[in-house]
Formats: sequence, C-alpha cells, structure tokens
Amino acid sequence: MKAQPSFPALLQAFFTDRLMGQRNASPHTIASYRDTFRLLLKFAQQHLHQPPSSLALENLNAPFIGRFLTHLERGRDNTPRSRNIRLAAIHSFFKYVALEEPRWSALAQRVLAIPCKRHKTRSIDFLTRAEIDALLAAPDQSCYLGRRDRTLLLVAAQTGLRASELIGLCCQDVCLGSGAHVRCVGKGRKARCTPLRKDAVAALRAWLRERKGQPSEVLFPNARGLPLSHDGLACLLAKHVATARATCSSLCSKRVTPHVLRHSLAMDLLQHGVDRSVIALWLGHESMETTQVYFHANLELKEQALAKTQPFNGKPARFRPDDELLAFLQAV
Repeated sequence: MKAQPSFPALLQAFFTDRLMGQRNASPHTIASYRDTFRLLLKFAQQHLHQPPSSLALENLNAPFIGRFLTHLERGRDNTPRSRNIRLAAIHSFFKYVALEEPRWSALAQRVLAIPCKRHKTRSIDFLTRAEIDALLAAPDQSCYLGRRDRTLLLVAAQTGLRASELIGLCCQDVCLGSGAHVRCVGKGRKARCTPLRKDAVAALRAWLRERKGQPSEVLFPNARGLPLSHDGLACLLAKHVATARATCSSLCSKRVTPHVLRHSLAMDLLQHGVDRSVIALWLGHESMETTQVYFHANLELKEQALAKTQPFNGKPARFRPDDELLAFLQAV
C-alpha cells in the first residue's frame, strides 16, 4: 500500500514540482511563497510547540491559518495588502493539496474559503518636475558614487522602471545609438524597450565610459562591485531625498520610494496628453486598467474638466434667526 505523503513532503513537492516544474514560476514568486511559509512555520513552532518537520497537515486548519493572518497584521504590522499576498501563497498550496491528496479536500476547501481582506485604496504619491530636479541635483558628482547615483536617478525618473528592473540592468541592456533605449525583463517576464532622452543618453554614455564594465556586468553596482539590493536602492534614494529637502521644502511632506519615481513619470506623461494605452505600454502594465489609477490622482485633469462645466444658478441666502434664543445659540 502506498504511503501517504507527509506535510513536509507535500510542501517540498509544491515548490519543486508545482512551482518550478509545472508552472515555471519566476524567482520573485518563489521567493515570496518561500517567505510566506517560513513565517507560517515559525508561527506554528511557537504556538504548537512542534518543529516544522513534525507538523501534520491537520495542524494547519482554517482557524489556525486565521490566527496566523491576524498575527501578521497585529504582531508584524503588515498591511491588509501584504496579508492578502501571504494568503494567496497559502491558497495556492492548498489547491495543490486538494489535487494531489483528495482525502484532505475538506480541510483544503475550508482554508480556501478564507477571503482576502478588503482595504482602502489610497491616492498614489508622485513628484513634480521641480522636486525631481532637486533630487537629481542632490548627489555629489565630484565622486564616483555620486555620479553613479545621479545617473541611476535620472534613468529611473525618465524610464519609470520598477526597482527590480532598475537594479537588474546590465551594461549590454543599454543601447545608445540611433533610437537610444534600455531593455529590461519586467513583471510577468515580459521584455520591453524604453526610449531615452538626450540628457539620459549623455549621462549613460559618460557613466559607461567610467564604469568600464563587461556587457554582462551590472550597470549600477554597489561599492563592492555587486548588484544593488532593494534595500541598498531604498537607502541610496532616502539619502539624496534628505539632501534635496534642504532646497525643495515640498519634499518634506512626501514619502519618496523608488516606485514613486515610476508614478512621477506616468503622471508627467499623462499631464502632457499622452494616451493611456501608450503609458501602459511604456510602464509594462498587464492591462490599461492598471493605468486608471493615475487619472484618479491627477487633480489638474479634474480641474480642467470642472472648468468646462457651468455654475449652478441661485445665490446663497444668509440665515437670520426669528427668535432671541435662536439668535443667542447662533452667536455662541
């Protein structure tokens, strides 16, 4: 009689057979799912007092998964959006369990019935042209790292690349001839080319001469010559934003991340009348619906629409109380 696979065996098969073998999932997806189950197994070890290799699938029932999701929000201060990402990884695993081990279908269906949490959608943050100019002037161009940072920020602000796309650029991904552009492989492993303006071409040409890297080497290395990490990119940006705030006070009230530079480019294109389909193509969006968020955040477009409307007739009347007590209350 065939032995029933244990939970550790199912989890390992989920990563090796399902994600890597059948779906050919991207390294980013695998890393996200891996981090989810590392958190889940640590939580189970603390609350069930069992090592991960001894856990049984029935231990991970719907109530326990619910407590884990609550821990993410309250104990780790995760947002509902982050909580939903973790839940999506757990859902994917239990779909696999239901297919591979039908005897656990009832347990899997109860876990799959845990809904994603609804959350508020906040307006996106973006920088104005003056704020971007102040940011680009912040790096000290008398030193090697300052020239690297200025070129990196200029490319980020002009191309709208995602953080992973930006730090993943190699020297061979830059084409500075006729029709200058950079090539990248973005979300969903879709390859795309993004054009460059003359100022970015000049900056990249000077940087490549100084960089003297091989075609396959990273375009913007860290101080040790290795690829920048996401944390390194965020730290680099935060340092120059702090410097730029001294000359541009409006930056003091804004939280600037690498993705804000991407939003800033989209808003700049939108304000200059570029069609939504072109913006979606430029940014590598899966659909044009993703680009709709920039219309909601663009106050200038709303003001232009309001200017085309006619004001309502009628003048407001002033309230005048007809009683001394009402007049007293009105004056309080």
